[in-house]
Formats: sequence, structure tokens, C-alpha cells
Amino acid sequence: MNSTYSITTIVLLALTVAAPASAVSGSISETIDLVEIEKQRILSKATTYLEEAPLTIVAYRAERSAGGLHDFYSEGDYWWPDTDNPEGAYVRRDGLSNPDNFIAHRHAMLRLSEIVGTLTSAWMITQDQSYASHALKHLRAWFVDESTRMNPSLLYAQAIKGRVTGRSIGIIDTIHLAEVARSAEVLGRQGALPAEEFERIKSWFSEYLNWLTTHPYGERERVHPNNHGVWWSVQAAAFSSLVGREDILEWTRNQFKTVYLKEMMAADGSFPEELRRTKPFGYSLFVLDGVASLAQIASTETDDLWAFELPDGRSLKKGMAFLYPYIENKSAWPYEKDVLYWDEWPVRHPSLLFASLAYSRSDYLRLWERLEADPTTPEVVRNLPIRYPLLWVDVLR
Repeated sequence: MNSTYSITTIVLLALTVAAPASAVSGSISETIDLVEIEKQRILSKATTYLEEAPLTIVAYRAERSAGGLHDFYSEGDYWWPDTDNPEGAYVRRDGLSNPDNFIAHRHAMLRLSEIVGTLTSAWMITQDQSYASHALKHLRAWFVDESTRMNPSLLYAQAIKGRVTGRSIGIIDTIHLAEVARSAEVLGRQGALPAEEFERIKSWFSEYLNWLTTHPYGERERVHPNNHGVWWSVQAAAFSSLVGREDILEWTRNQFKTVYLKEMMAADGSFPEELRRTKPFGYSLFVLDGVASLAQIASTETDDLWAFELPDGRSLKKGMAFLYPYIENKSAWPYEKDVLYWDEWPVRHPSLLFASLAYSRSDYLRLWERLEADPTTPEVVRNLPIRYPLLWVDVLR
């Protein structure tokens, strides 16, 4: 939830998952130690990442970009050369990613989130300043240093050759900045970053958040009636938590209730817009992770999105109940199989962990723990932007 941090000593808290007697079979009273679950994974990767130098988008010049060296650029995944007119505008093939499109900036940003999320988690576990100091090198390169920083806007994302130089839906490319912002917040508020550096990093995110909420691309994307709108809110909530924009956090809470549940969720807890896609399983996982991540970030003690329920019973709890059986047993999926990456899902989805804590469901937790924490398929990693739970669950005091 959106709370202040109090990581002042190295006391590891065991998180209690205690199910009521009326809970479904598989929910039992037990105690878990999330730090212990994550420790080996985090520290082994963090040791490697201490050797990784910062690498920003300026290292990859995008020849087809209408922007400059410091402008993020990507090309729409499902757009391909027209076989009838090879030199003409690209045509769409939904669900099928064109491997020849420019995605180097996207990979660089994903690398940033992977390294900074790992190093921050390692600092949380050990309080070893070397992890925070190296994370700062990457944060400074991306958001402070004039020679390497990214411009705080997204005018040229998801371009389509022969059609557009950028699109509003390109904003989904920066979902991997959510954990970067959270990492900066954890380190900065606990004094692990120099105050002046922290303010400069916050300034970048404040500028980008202002662009997201005022530019026509951002205004269009935040009301997009599918996973795009949800993940706009996840980003905006994470950035707002960092820079103190309670007004935007409140907007996302209202959107959660009036749109993501009331307009987008069906009576059975599914999201029909995602089920209509050529990759219905993957997109259903993706949107549920988004809604759950928003609840984890934006909920407060007085406005708990995990507990919110519409008069007809639709809620995040119902959304989890709909999808959980198919995460546990994909062969029971009653809809079409995804045209690509069917075998690669599911992985360690944040919705499972967050819901296990919110609803005292140890079956959710144990499934989460069994699943792959570090997938290697690029498409899967791209659609799993919340990978470091210690950033989002207050497990240290």
C-alpha cells in the first residue's frame, strides 16, 4: 500500500497468512518470511549487477526516429511490411511481434528496472551501501546527467513505418519505470541516496508525470478501455507516490472503482476486452497484474482497493477467483490458446502474492512461490514489470 517506509533496523518480519475457517480449501494458517524467499535470488543477481555499468537510450541511435538522441523510441510490435507493397506503410498482424522492429530503447529501460530493482532489494535486505551507491549510478545516468539522460516525455514510442511517428499507446513502454520509481523512493526516503541527487531524480519523474497527465497522448492513454489504461494508472500511481501527487493517486483510485471494475470487468470477474485478443491468457494475466499492482500502490487505510466491492459483487477478489484456477492448471483454460507464448505463461505474477496477503490465501502464495521468478523470454519479461516484491510489501522495520 502507499505508505511511508520505516526501514531503520534489520529486523525481518514474518508475514502472516491466516485464513478464516470459512476460506476455501487450501487456505491454512501459516507464517511466511518473504525476505527469506527472495534473499538468495536477490543477492546472487545483485553481486553480478555491481559490475554492470549504466547504459541509457543514447547508446542506441534510432535511425527511423523523428526525435533526437535523448528521445525514447520504439516501433509497434504487431506491424509488418506489406507483402503486396514492400516499400509502403506497414500493416497490422495482431498478436504477432515483428522481430525486425526497433526495440533497443525498450530493452535498455528493462535492463535499468532489472538492475535497480535488484540492487534496491539487496540494500533492503542487507543495508549494504554499495548496492544503493551502484543503483544511484544508473539513476543518475538515466534521469540527471545531461549527456545520457532520457527526455521526460514519450512522443516517439510505438511508431509505425509509413503511418505515425509515435502513438499514445506507446506509453505502455514505460511500465518498467514503475519499479525504478519505487526503488528511488525506498532509497531516497531512507537516506541511502544523497538528498540533492534524490531531488533531481524526483524532478525528472515529476516532469514525466506532468507530461503523462497533460499531453494529448497521456490524456488519451489514461482512459484507454483495456490493459493500457490500467497500466497508465500503475505508472502514474508509482510516480505520484514518489513525488507526492496525492491528487493523481486519488484519480487512479476512482478509476479503479468506476472503470476497471464497473466498466471493464464482467460479472464472473473476467476482463472481456482481453479475452477477445489473440493472446487471451497472456493478456488476462497482464491486466489482472496491473489492477492488483494499482491496488497495492494506491490503497490507503481508509480507501482499501483490495476490499472495495461493487453492489453486484464485482471486485478485485472476484477477478482473482476467476483467473486463479487457470494459473494453477492452464490446461483447464476454456478459451482459445494464445497464438504465441502459450507455453511460457504463467510465471511469478505479482497479483498472486499481493492477493495472498490481502485475502489471507496461502494457496495463492504457494502457487506464486512455485512459479518462475526470473523468466528469460523477452515477451514475458516485458509483460511482467513488477518483479521485486520487497519494494511493494513492507517486510522490514
